Amino acid sequence: MDRRKSLKALLVGGVSAGAFLEACKNSDKKGAEAKAAADLEAGNKDRMKEEIDRNDKLMKDTFFTKEEMATIGILADIIIPRDEVSGSATDAGVPAFIEFIVKEKPEHQTPMRGGLRWIDLQSLNRFGKAFKDASAQQQLEIVDDIAYPAKAKPEMKQGVAFFNLMRNLTASGFYTSEIGVKDMGYMGNKPNQWDGVPDDVLKQYNMAYTEKELKECVKFD
Repeated sequence: MDRRKSLKALLVGGVSAGAFLEACKNSDKKGAEAKAAADLEAGNKDRMKEEIDRNDKLMKDTFFTKEEMATIGILADIIIPRDEVSGSATDAGVPAFIEFIVKEKPEHQTPMRGGLRWIDLQSLNRFGKAFKDASAQQQLEIVDDIAYPAKAKPEMKQGVAFFNLMRNLTASGFYTSEIGVKDMGYMGNKPNQWDGVPDDVLKQYNMAYTEKELKECVKFD
């Protein structure tokens, strides 16, 4: 299953071990946080002072622990890995986005923290180690048990709810980032050239451009 294509289809229409380890690097986290802060600063124009102060406070506060952020990075890259088109979720700064969102929307804090503990307990019970320390194959084994709600066992209910939230936040963070927008191929508003009313439409209404109009209004280099 191509996870990236499935996520993109949902948004528009309605993994290697090395990548896992890279997601755990503190430097990646700091870089993503710095980019998020820069993006926030760039977006502060025309904002009220109260809103700027609130965002500044949210950026300075910390909710997740270093270990929790490592797990979030691994899960995010399982959901949207790096491919030949674009970077991964962590490349797009998704962990920093999730950290910001749970501070802005506190209702996500308990489900996220509880879910991270749940997935660590699953890993400890199965493999004797925390999720972030498990092998890529072991991590995927747990994820596959909770990534498909219709196929998940009843005892996986809590994990399914957590992974649904994690997937939604990851997709939201990725596809609102610069990397994600480029990944979708969204071009935005761009200037173009108008070459006049099509000939078949002009003929339909028995109309035609005059020589002056063709010379002055419908002329291209």
